[in-house]
Amino acid sequence: MDERERRGAVPGRTVSGGTHRQRPDRNAQRPGGSSSGANRRPGRRSSRARRRRRNAVIRWLIFVILIIAAAGGFLFWRKYGPSNERADLNEYYELESGDDVAVVVNHNVVRREPSAEEESSSESPAPGKIIDGQYYIEYSVVRDRINKRFYWDSNENVLLYTLPSGSVSVEVGSKEYTDITERKSEDYVILKTEGRTAYIALPFIQEYTNMEYAVYDDPVQRAVITCEWGETQTASVKRDTQVRYQGGVKSPILTDVEKSDKVTVLEDEDDWMKVGTEDGFIGYVRTGDLRDIATETTSREFEEPVYTNISRNYTINMAWHNVSNTDANSYILETIAGTKGLTTIAPTWFSLSDTEGNVASLADPSYVNYAHQSNIEVWAVLRDFHGGISSYDETYEVLSYTSKRTRIINQVIAEALQSGVDGINLDFELVSAECGEHYIQFVRELSVKCRQNGLVFSVDNYVPQPYNEHYDIEEQGVVADYVMIMGYDEHTDGSYQAGSVASIGYLEDGITEALKSVPAEKLVAGIPFFTRLWFETPKTEDELAAEEGTEAASYPNNVTSYAYSMDEAADVVSAAGVQPEWDATAKQNYAQWEADGGVYKIWLEDNQSLEEKLKVIRANSLAGVAEWSLGLEDSSVWDLILQYVN
Repeated sequence: MDERERRGAVPGRTVSGGTHRQRPDRNAQRPGGSSSGANRRPGRRSSRARRRRRNAVIRWLIFVILIIAAAGGFLFWRKYGPSNERADLNEYYELESGDDVAVVVNHNVVRREPSAEEESSSESPAPGKIIDGQYYIEYSVVRDRINKRFYWDSNENVLLYTLPSGSVSVEVGSKEYTDITERKSEDYVILKTEGRTAYIALPFIQEYTNMEYAVYDDPVQRAVITCEWGETQTASVKRDTQVRYQGGVKSPILTDVEKSDKVTVLEDEDDWMKVGTEDGFIGYVRTGDLRDIATETTSREFEEPVYTNISRNYTINMAWHNVSNTDANSYILETIAGTKGLTTIAPTWFSLSDTEGNVASLADPSYVNYAHQSNIEVWAVLRDFHGGISSYDETYEVLSYTSKRTRIINQVIAEALQSGVDGINLDFELVSAECGEHYIQFVRELSVKCRQNGLVFSVDNYVPQPYNEHYDIEEQGVVADYVMIMGYDEHTDGSYQAGSVASIGYLEDGITEALKSVPAEKLVAGIPFFTRLWFETPKTEDELAAEEGTEAASYPNNVTSYAYSMDEAADVVSAAGVQPEWDATAKQNYAQWEADGGVYKIWLEDNQSLEEKLKVIRANSLAGVAEWSLGLEDSSVWDLILQYVN
């Protein structure tokens, strides 16, 4: 046995016992073949195996690539593909109960906001309700967004709407109401309440408002209101698409829009447009899905109430006369004797004596007669200070009750008629932001009574600033005959630093702001006949430490001041032996000097500074000028005023 046999490597044999089976020789010559092919077959077999392995690898690579591509496509789609998620509309509109109604006003969704009474409980009323099949809008939504002349008195449960000749009055739960003097009724309850929250029936609001509305109950209950008219931008939908909550394909869908639907374009954000649909959805559509963007003018036929006014055919030159007691009335002849060109005098005669709406009066018919003999009209002043009340809370306590406002008005009108005055000048300076709606309702109601009795009605205001916007001089400009802005008290006795009582910029800015809301022919600018002498001393370390964390801590000096008449102020400067210098910024003569351990400062009101103010008043073609106050002026000032007024 050779070595191959011993290793069992001889083809066709087995080394163990058993039946011998001859295997076919794969290398034997095939019929018709060449015997030399036996030498090539092992290479061909190896090549085929390599191809099979290569093909298998390729197939696996292709498979893996396809898997990766599919996964990548899936991830890409998840990241960039449009979402089919639908927004929760109850959450979007902030609907909490089955009778809540979503309210959309001028393409703005009204959100829940707590009223002053509800802030402590962190609850807020629904903007709308559906009750017995009727749609109602919450009062503050009506007042702030639809028609600010609706007024709700939650103390006495009455809804008012003041017209030029009187008020519409509605009681809670009633279908009937009083339109000035006429009794009318509707086929629905006009006013519903939930606690101190009032809801006004939507069709009743429309009776007194230039507005259109539509209501929907699918997929949620909503009222869509339009009360602003004019130019608006619209577009047509190019293809069926969706309005999404925010700009982006992943944002939830609010609603579907169809090809050729019209939408209002609210904002252009390049790839996305913020739009409003006709049925009250405010969201985003891809810019490429819109076409035919155009500007349209919208309007509606409606007869707005006309508040007629009493207007003088001359430029007003009015001086306030600070009357603190009846004895002062007897000096009227001496008081007006030195004036020239004065058209109107406004004595401070009326004040609130308590929080029930009673009025204290210093009115004197003889005073009026003397003024009339000098061709001067008398516009008696009604104030909420220097009387029986002297705080913001007390003014609020009076004005927030309809019965108390009515008592004030009736007493003032009666006194005015008895004394023969020509007008009423309202000077309420203790009106908080919370009291604003009650104050402006008082202005409306008093304007009606003045108009009915032939009395000129004017209203005093601070220079318009954000902190006093609740005085609503725009509404004053409609219902009052004249609107006064007091262009002084830029710095007062309560200021933390010395400064001018009335710099030119303060007056200019005040007039500019006021003219945005009040026509020039109704606007009267007030100027001061007084100035303040300031005294500054450095604060001690202990004083600064005590003030830490307060506004006062920002100012390094203690300041005090005293108000002087024009002549007195000039005498003070002269006695100090200093020469005033012209302040080109304030457009006033300025002086300062050291004495008594501190520094005295004064911005003088004199003919030179007042002329600069009169130039501004004339340049703006205002209705006139008013001065605070009679008796504080230098006698030469009247000739100056005559050059610019009348």
